[in-house]
Amino acid sequence: SSSSSSSSSPLSGISISSSSPEYAPEDTYDVIVVGAGHAGCEAALAAARMGCRTLLLTLNLDRIAWQPCNPAVGGPAKSQLVYEVDAMGGEIGKMADRCYLQKRVLNKSKGPAVWALRAQTDKLEYATEMRRVLESTPNL
Repeated sequence: SSSSSSSSSPLSGISISSSSPEYAPEDTYDVIVVGAGHAGCEAALAAARMGCRTLLLTLNLDRIAWQPCNPAVGGPAKSQLVYEVDAMGGEIGKMADRCYLQKRVLNKSKGPAVWALRAQTDKLEYATEMRRVLESTPNL
C-alpha cells in the first residue's frame, strides 16, 4: 500500500509501508531517476538541489554520464540545449569546461544565427568528474 508522505520536500514523496524487517524510513525517496546518462544526471541534480530526497539508479557506476566514442558536448543542435541547461544551473556546460580537450565554433563562415560551440571532451575525466559532483550533492 502507499500513502502520501508529509515531508518538508518541495515534492510529495510516496512511502511504501511494509512489515518486512528490511524496510526502513530512510528507504523512501521523493524522486527516483532511472539512468545516469546526461539527462538522468541533470534531473537527479535538479531534484536534489530543490531539496528532494533523490535516488539515481544506474547499472554501472563507472558509466555515469558516459559519452560515445566521439565525446563532444555542443554542436549545431545540442549547444542550444547546453546553454538552456546551463542557464538553469545544470552541470553539462560546467563539465565540458572542466574536461574539454578542444573547443571550436562551428559554421563560423556563415552567419551568427548558425554558429555553434562544440567541445571535444575527455570521456573518462568527464564521467569521473560528474560522478564526483553527484556523490557530493546533498539529498542525492
